[in-house]
Amino acid sequence: MPEAYSETARALAILRGHGWNATSFQILEPGFRYWFEPQVCVAYIDTGRAWVAAGAPIGPPHLVPAAAQRFAAAAAGNGRRACFFGTEDRFATTSPFAAMRIGEQPVWDPRAWDDTVRATASLRAQIRRAGAKGVEVRPFDPRLLADTNSQARRDVDRLIARWQAAHPMPPMGFLVQMHLDSALEERRLFAAHLGNSLVGFLSMVPVFARPGWFIEDLLRLPHAPNGTAELLVDAAMRAAAAAGTAYVTLGLAPLAGEVGPWLRIARRTGLPLYDFRGVQAFKAKLRPQSWAPIHISYPRGQSGIATVYDALAAFARGGLLRFGVETLLRRPGVLIQALALILVPWTILIAFAPAERWFPSPAVKWGWVAFDAALAPALSSLARRWRRGLDTTLATLVTTDAAATLFQLIAWNLRHGPRGALTWIVGAISVIAPTLVAALLWAGRRSGRANAA
Repeated sequence: MPEAYSETARALAILRGHGWNATSFQILEPGFRYWFEPQVCVAYIDTGRAWVAAGAPIGPPHLVPAAAQRFAAAAAGNGRRACFFGTEDRFATTSPFAAMRIGEQPVWDPRAWDDTVRATASLRAQIRRAGAKGVEVRPFDPRLLADTNSQARRDVDRLIARWQAAHPMPPMGFLVQMHLDSALEERRLFAAHLGNSLVGFLSMVPVFARPGWFIEDLLRLPHAPNGTAELLVDAAMRAAAAAGTAYVTLGLAPLAGEVGPWLRIARRTGLPLYDFRGVQAFKAKLRPQSWAPIHISYPRGQSGIATVYDALAAFARGGLLRFGVETLLRRPGVLIQALALILVPWTILIAFAPAERWFPSPAVKWGWVAFDAALAPALSSLARRWRRGLDTTLATLVTTDAAATLFQLIAWNLRHGPRGALTWIVGAISVIAPTLVAALLWAGRRSGRANAA
């Protein structure tokens, strides 16, 4: 038996008996390493600096705290920090580790779902709206995903690709990777169809020791009728209620609730890249019975900032710098807005610069001033609300701006302008800045049209 398979089988055996964390089933997905004791399993990612575990150790509750300490000691012995991402109060309040609250997860008793729907007019309206538009939700046989060449699998893969393309964050790893192949027989799946088209998909994975379900993936196409996601959740809740299940969660709403001051700052400043409030608001409108705090637990004395960095590195899979660049390229409006603001003082500097030193003529100088003065608000407007046509116009104009600036730099400034490093610095800025803006505009134009397709 291959070693990887035997480790996964061993993890699944422990999981069936003691998988209590909402995210425990996800340790079966690719990319995890396993640290075992006779009755305990810890699934983790090695980032190169840390062992980042997926939730608390899985095993008999009385063995878990000591096993967690030995796991942290094993990490230290390998020159790594250690942390447990996504722990719940059962571990965070009984283990000897420090715990930083990183958000909340909503919890439902699906047996009360029918009462929840009847008591929530907005939820009823969304469910009815999708049904009235012709959306139908049906159970989806997990075995259909086993054949990668089947039409059903191709439809699901296409839905996932289009859903990912429509979202600002590039695909992540660790506990949020999109992977439907592990332990198919344990999953419950639901598909939303509009006519013959697949427009939404939901995957539930078991939380064995609750017992209950974690709605791991909830996807809908951008053009799917309003209420499609709610209709999928409604089908999943009713199926869980019919089976007598008392626990369902949609998982972590990151940075929701009473997090620490630094994480509150991150929640505010990160909004252009990730809609923390929107994620929490969607889950809240489904009227959960309670919200469970979620933590990242780590050895006392270890830096909390370093621990958060380690967790982010685990999600980024491939490095935070690369992930950050990909994220910004998927959300060019964020950088374009920043560059539009920088363009204001740059235009003022041009206006006060001596024309005879920096420009072929006063007319050229004031032409650049007028162009930049008009460009700044246009870029800002596009960054706030991306519009077809305007993106093409501005991309063309800024590309022409970069080319014309380079021509002026070579043909005039390097021959007749001030000598020395200042000319090179100003020239580099005046060429690189519009080139970057042009690249972002063309990238945004392509991704915007892809998302709308």
